[in-house]
Amino acid sequence: MKKLIYNKVDKAMLSQLKRVEFYGKIYVVTSPDEAEHVVDYLLSQPILGFDTETRPAFEKGKRYRCSLLQVSTHTDSFLFRLNKIGLCPAVLRLLGDKEVTKVGLAWKNDTLSLKELGSFEPGRFIDLQDMVRELGIEDQSLVKIYANLFGERISKAERLSNWERNELTERQKEYAAIDAWACVRIYKEVTRLLDTRDYELVVQPSEKEVKDETSLS
Repeated sequence: MKKLIYNKVDKAMLSQLKRVEFYGKIYVVTSPDEAEHVVDYLLSQPILGFDTETRPAFEKGKRYRCSLLQVSTHTDSFLFRLNKIGLCPAVLRLLGDKEVTKVGLAWKNDTLSLKELGSFEPGRFIDLQDMVRELGIEDQSLVKIYANLFGERISKAERLSNWERNELTERQKEYAAIDAWACVRIYKEVTRLLDTRDYELVVQPSEKEVKDETSLS
C-alpha cells in the first residue's frame, strides 16, 4: 500500500498528533577546542541536519545575532553555542565542507544570520523546501512537513525562549536537537519516496474551493 501524503496539512489537525520525542544524545559545545573534536566526528557522517536559533528581541529596535547552531546525525545532536564561541575555525570548517551532505529548511535565511558573525563560503547544503516540492508538498514549515511525512507534531513552545542564557534548559536542548534531527529524517524519507515512487499525493481543496462548494450546496 502506497504512503499517503498531502499537498497541504490542515493546521487544526496538528494539535491531534502525538508530540515528537527525541531519544538520541544531545551534546552542548561551548569551546573552540571541543568544537574541533566534534567537527571531526560530524564530517565522518554521511548526512547532517542543520538549524539555527537566535535570541528573540521584544524591544523595538533591539536585535540579537545568531546564538546557536544545531547539527544532527540520524541519532544524536550537537549544539554549538555561537554566542560563546562564535564562528571559530572548526565551525567554519564544518560550514564550508563540500563533501558531506548537509540539509536544512529555509537554509538561506540561516546562512544570512550566520554570516553576520563572520564571512564564510557555504559548502554543500540542500534545502528541504526545494525537495518536498518535488513530491507535490506545498507547505514550507518544518512542523507541517514533518507531520505530513511522519504523523507526529514538533512542538515550537521554546522558539521564543532566551537562547543566550548561561545554561540552556533541558527543554531548550530537546527543542533545538529535534529541529536539526528532523531535517535528517525528512531528507531520508523524501529521498526514499522520490526513488521508489511509493506514495500517493492527496490534493486538498483550497479555501476558495471549499467556500464555493459550500455556497452551491
